[in-house]
Order: sequence, then C-alpha cells, then structure tokens
Amino acid sequence: MANIIDDATIEYVSILAKLELSDEARQKAKKDMANMLDYVDKLNELDTEGVEPMAHVFDMENVFREDVVTNEDESEKTLMNAPERTENGFVVPKTVG
Repeated sequence: MANIIDDATIEYVSILAKLELSDEARQKAKKDMANMLDYVDKLNELDTEGVEPMAHVFDMENVFREDVVTNEDESEKTLMNAPERTENGFVVPKTVG
C-alpha cells in the first residue's frame, strides 16, 4: 500500500461530502481510499499508447435527427379561445396589487 491517507485528508473529504464519520468509519474510509488510489496507480502502469479514447464500450453513433419544425404557428387558433385578448396574448385579471 503505497498511498497513505492521513486523518486531515479524511476530515477534509468528510466535510466536502457532508458526512459525520465515527472513528471506526474513518479508519475504514482511510483504508478504502488508499486501496482506490493504489488501484489507480496500478492502472497507470498499463501501456495505453495507441489506444483510442472512448466514451462508451459499445460502438454507437449519434442518433439525433436534424431539428426541423413540423407544425405551423397556431397562436391565432389558440387565441380564438380567449374570452378577452390583446394583439398576441390573453388578458387575465390582475393578481398582484
């Protein structure tokens, strides 16, 4: 275990995470964090030269379509239902004095 996590680091992380840890939980968290960092160090030893970065394990393509307007402006039809209206809007009673 090359990575040693000190009490100050655990305290700082617990403040950031808004966690209250018991002494037992602090000791377990120190061990777990050290293990995680050791694993990251192990991964950093791998030769990734020539490996293309990827965002997903499956070969996926963008499935989005072009954003095309398919309906017309029907505001005039909507305003026909208004009991009272202005040029382009509904007239409603005043709610704030």
